[in-house]
Amino acid sequence: MLDLTWMPFAGLVAALVALAAVIVAAGTKLAAMADMLADATGWGEATVGAVLLGGSTSLAGIVASVVAAASGHPTMAISNAIGGIAVQTAFLAVADMFYPRTNLEHAAASTTNLFQAALLIALLSLPLLGAALPDSATIGWVSPVSLVLVLGYGLGVRAAGEVRLSPMWRPRATDETSSDEDTDEPPHTPTSRLALIFAALAVTTAIAGYFLTSVALEVGTRTGLDETVIGGLITAVITSLPELVTSVAAVRRGALNLAVGGIIGGNAFDTLFLAFSDFAYSGERNFYAFFGQVHQQMTIITILMTAILLMGLVARPRGGGAIGWESSLVLALYAVLTVLMATTGNGPAPTG
Repeated sequence: MLDLTWMPFAGLVAALVALAAVIVAAGTKLAAMADMLADATGWGEATVGAVLLGGSTSLAGIVASVVAAASGHPTMAISNAIGGIAVQTAFLAVADMFYPRTNLEHAAASTTNLFQAALLIALLSLPLLGAALPDSATIGWVSPVSLVLVLGYGLGVRAAGEVRLSPMWRPRATDETSSDEDTDEPPHTPTSRLALIFAALAVTTAIAGYFLTSVALEVGTRTGLDETVIGGLITAVITSLPELVTSVAAVRRGALNLAVGGIIGGNAFDTLFLAFSDFAYSGERNFYAFFGQVHQQMTIITILMTAILLMGLVARPRGGGAIGWESSLVLALYAVLTVLMATTGNGPAPTG
């Protein structure tokens, strides 16, 4: 991690703003590239959104959590992971505002998105189990929960692909439904070039995430902010800005399944932040021993937000104009979560 003790506080704030701008700029282009790749490869918007777009826009957050854990700040790593999933779910409700024709959950209902939402709820329950296990419950220095997270995500993505290719049932099509199979005219740019540009943008966000962690921790040291606030409300929000930009951009482009799939699938991928952080953390205690009461509350609220989103995808209210009941509830829950993170903290995590 970088030593930024020499930098004046105004410089740290300017660095936060500059890094946020880099992440947003790269994320804006990632949505367009992902949409073009979905058309060029025929993989479908929901699948590309969940795997490519969701994973690539998460790179800054991955780096932020891993660097924090490796530097002896597991509390910040956990807050960044759970806080990022929560704010990205709220961003989907914001994206709903940019599609006044009907509710986004109605238009973008697909078997892939439904499956990914259920997978996310299952994966989010695992850290709660990890917090209940004794410190001695490890394989080497890693909690078995982290291994199950990685395995569960891999099997889940594979199953999601099978669900898309051979669905046992489909959501009823309406005049407002955006089919995952609908594609624009295939792009004229070669697929290999699209993939190269996509990879370069993703690497850019990862590098920005590395610098962001150092800057945010130094800001926390100077201001006395709790690591829950730093991870949950600073790094999580900044590293999640690409999800906001790409979701709104995808909705405005009419790629509705890409927008929903990018958030839900990206959130499922983001649960791996905890596993990667566990691999990087070398302290004496079990990584999930730092999963304090506030983190458990954050996780429960995030599960509830995801469950409400899933109910919206199943119920598919038409609405139109303003956001529906499901998006309103998601935003209200995130407001509660924000107050919780800002007023309740675990204190600076021990580095042993």
